Amino acid sequence: MASSTHKAVKPLILNGFGMTVVGHVSAGLWRHPSDRANTYTSLEYWTSLAKLLDDGGFDALFLADALGHLDVFRGTPDASLRTAAQSPVNDPLLLVSAMAAATRHLGFGITVSTTYEQPYLLARKFTTLDHLTKGRIAWNVVTSVLESAAKNLGLERQIDHDERYDLAQEFLDVTYKLWEGSWEDGAVVHDREKGLYTDPSKVHPIGHHGKYFSVPGAHLAQPSPQRTPLLFQAGTSPRGREFAARNGEVVFLGGTSTASIRRSVEAIRARAVELGRAPDAIKFITAVTVITGATDEEAEAKHKDYLSYTSVEAALALFSAWTGVDWSQYPLDHPLEYIETNAGRSALANLTRIDADRRWTVAGIAEYIGLGGIHPKLVGSPQRIADELERIADESGVDGFNLAYVVSPGTFEDFIEFVVPELRRRGRIRERGAPGTTIRERFQGAGQRLLRDDHPGTAARDRSNWGTIVEAAE
Repeated sequence: MASSTHKAVKPLILNGFGMTVVGHVSAGLWRHPSDRANTYTSLEYWTSLAKLLDDGGFDALFLADALGHLDVFRGTPDASLRTAAQSPVNDPLLLVSAMAAATRHLGFGITVSTTYEQPYLLARKFTTLDHLTKGRIAWNVVTSVLESAAKNLGLERQIDHDERYDLAQEFLDVTYKLWEGSWEDGAVVHDREKGLYTDPSKVHPIGHHGKYFSVPGAHLAQPSPQRTPLLFQAGTSPRGREFAARNGEVVFLGGTSTASIRRSVEAIRARAVELGRAPDAIKFITAVTVITGATDEEAEAKHKDYLSYTSVEAALALFSAWTGVDWSQYPLDHPLEYIETNAGRSALANLTRIDADRRWTVAGIAEYIGLGGIHPKLVGSPQRIADELERIADESGVDGFNLAYVVSPGTFEDFIEFVVPELRRRGRIRERGAPGTTIRERFQGAGQRLLRDDHPGTAARDRSNWGTIVEAAE
């Protein structure tokens, strides 16, 4: 049993983890009578959820996204559509301003792909949201995995895995120039008497002409509270780790064991230090699914009830999309093995390479991810859950958690009612900052409103570096 009575403790990062869908990572649980995620198309669902998390002591709401149908399983999207496995899916970015207006402290981590956006326009969107939220916006930078997305967005096939990261790095280099250097401090004068709103001499075209993007002009929007949104990143492939070490401020890691997660933490941190960043420059989080109640027996009863609603078909539709492998082609007792694909490589690697101590079959993984996806599942009383969260944090080296739901908002309501008071008693819930505290300050420390000086993106503040930023990243 973990204990916090004889050692210094630090607050844990707590994020709600969701997606603008009926069914996120608990396959089939939308059918449970208590689940309300089927109202995801209403603004009231999201503002209510945001208020719940804000009042309950959470730091942020982290929203995943997908840009294509899940059509790897059996070669069609039928299974995902039939079982509501991340289909249909709405745009998460459009929810933020309403949720921000309904809350005071909660941050918002929104997933947007670099593969199918243009940096010039996406930079404006995030600057706008940073203004409207008063600095509570974060960007989860992803490169996309779905072949269906590529085909519907003008490509004959998905860009190769590692090249997607090359493109993503140039994408970020462009946004760094737009956010950090295009507009000087003091560019906005707002002088009514002189009739001068912006001093043109302090607004600079970035003159970017790279392999993937040409952006000659200046940023469209004036600087926002954070300039650059807090940067999340997820990925444990070798190329993903390199990208995270260079750019990430918060890195989201998967894994079914603390040992596998710790190996990723140590590898990314070591590479970040080699790149000139401080050892504490990156915060690490992992996902957990928590089923809790007043007692262990009550939590176990909920767990048993939830299991009766899981869907093997939905689980395999999800896993096929995540890995790029059609698992319908394998018998259920087939041992899971690593298969190199052009899709995301973290999910399969976590199970077959990084977490090599465990032996999986197709049926075993379908059962496992039916509740909460490829994340640890914690079932028990508040004390047991708090013990387990502390143990995972201590053994893996992560700074906090994305809490995945089984039923929404019930999973979050239970966690807030039962577990948050116990974590608060142990000093594991972060104290509220003053109104106006940015999400970067919540994650990186008081006063850290802007990118840390050791972050590579700050090189864009010096316009003499603009011609060398891309070359340095290659």
